[in-house]
Amino acid sequence: MKIFRVSNETNLKDFTDCVFPQGGFCLAALLRGKDIKVNGARVNKNVPLSCGDEVVYYTSPKQEAMPSHLTAYEDGNIYIADKFSGVSTEGLLSELSSRGEFYAVHRLDRNTRGLIVFAKNKSAEGELLRAFKERKVHKKYIALCENRFKKDADKMTAYLKKDEKNSLVKICPNACAGGVEIITEYRILKRSGDVALAEITLHTGRTHQIRAHFAYIGCPVLGDGKYGDSAFNKKYSLARQQLISKHLLFDVGGGLSYLNGRVFESCFDFSDFPF
Repeated sequence: MKIFRVSNETNLKDFTDCVFPQGGFCLAALLRGKDIKVNGARVNKNVPLSCGDEVVYYTSPKQEAMPSHLTAYEDGNIYIADKFSGVSTEGLLSELSSRGEFYAVHRLDRNTRGLIVFAKNKSAEGELLRAFKERKVHKKYIALCENRFKKDADKMTAYLKKDEKNSLVKICPNACAGGVEIITEYRILKRSGDVALAEITLHTGRTHQIRAHFAYIGCPVLGDGKYGDSAFNKKYSLARQQLISKHLLFDVGGGLSYLNGRVFESCFDFSDFPF
């Protein structure tokens, strides 16, 4: 059993994602069994929540033991998690914070797997926030995409504009009102039929940059329900984007300079995909 208190207006699904990854994994089952109480009343659907509400999850020990991530690296300053798909950055932070002091310094989309960095003290938080802002943390991703690439490698520039109302972004080929420049580099590692495995280097880090940019050039990430190709996703029975934060390389100063030159690698890959 887990008990949480709501701090702002939201709904049960979003709240669960933000505070309790294990509850998010089995939310549908918990609702079917009426194993969640909101202010003492059992619920069987996603309901609105208000500040101060109490939410109780009657999860089993087995459900609570489901891992949200693997530990890729840890020392006194930083924690690098290898996150599972289906876990939000906020939910992972909530889980880690039950162990002590943790601070989020960047984020991954809920359904993106792989490496995500947390600071373990305020000094490290400041250094990491500055490093990410100054592009001193170099990130590489791998993704399964629709195989319509015209080039085996490219460094693409475009402009990204947020649609806050619909929680989407739009890609423009040229500068546009409200748009920010994005630079996305890729090289194709493997092609097989209508699927390509791409390695991606981000030179800017914007919301949904990879997913939106690859969809814009006609090569959406497989499984992407927001920007992807529904028929393509259905063919492979995938409902989560096949995108992995694969490598991290630090080039930082100050108290974290001991990390420089080290490459951290996610254990996740696409070796089980039928190429």
